[in-house]
Amino acid sequence: MRPRAALALALGLVLFLTGCGDPGKTQSRAGGPPAATATPKPKATPQPHPSRTTRPKLRPLPRTLPAGLRRSSGDRGIALTFDDGPDPRWTPQVLAQLRAAHVTATFCLIGRQARRYPQLVARIVREGHQLCNHSWRHDLNLGRRPVAEIRADLLRTNQAIRAAVPHARIAWFRQPGGRWTPEEVTVARQLGMRSLHWSVDPQDWDEPTAATIIKRVESAARPGSIVLMHDGGGDRSQTMAACRQLIPDLNRRFRISRLR
Repeated sequence: MRPRAALALALGLVLFLTGCGDPGKTQSRAGGPPAATATPKPKATPQPHPSRTTRPKLRPLPRTLPAGLRRSSGDRGIALTFDDGPDPRWTPQVLAQLRAAHVTATFCLIGRQARRYPQLVARIVREGHQLCNHSWRHDLNLGRRPVAEIRADLLRTNQAIRAAVPHARIAWFRQPGGRWTPEEVTVARQLGMRSLHWSVDPQDWDEPTAATIIKRVESAARPGSIVLMHDGGGDRSQTMAACRQLIPDLNRRFRISRLR
């Protein structure tokens, strides 16, 4: 055999003995057993971040207040309503003033507050006042949410009130901020509650002076008015001061009466 041909044959034999009989494996550099070829991992499907999940789009508010809202006391007397309680500081003061004047009012209760202060809910009922559901957490956009959410919110609030006073009569519902929708009025009616609006709003939630609150109420009050004030949700010291004059004055001028 010629030298060149012998060299080629030897080279081919070496390649065969050390080469790649198994194409799926390669030898390690240290001459150890073949290592498996790495298989690429499939790419994970990206998941949306929890904070980026979208809630159902809110319905727009109607241009006018929907039908079915109560905006009159039902007779020539005036009705007083107090929102956003019960509050351990302010609600007892309102109750004391009402008791001194021998009149009753309607308390629009926040569900979370009712759960936290059940003894005040029981006192409100014990002293002859009416109850109103004012949503679980004062959700200004409650009426724009899906109907199932509206119903769940109102039911949860009623349950908190009745945990304090079993079999309590909750005749009314008031949407926070007066941002009513027809869907909300319908759900409240289905749960046995009438929708309660107002006709006199001194905007005491903004904490004006007692003199301003008195002026706003007395200038707007008429026979049959429903007056909106607050016994919770902030510093109500000016409201309490105003009520010391307003309650006897309104009772003398119009007679403060229960909602009918």
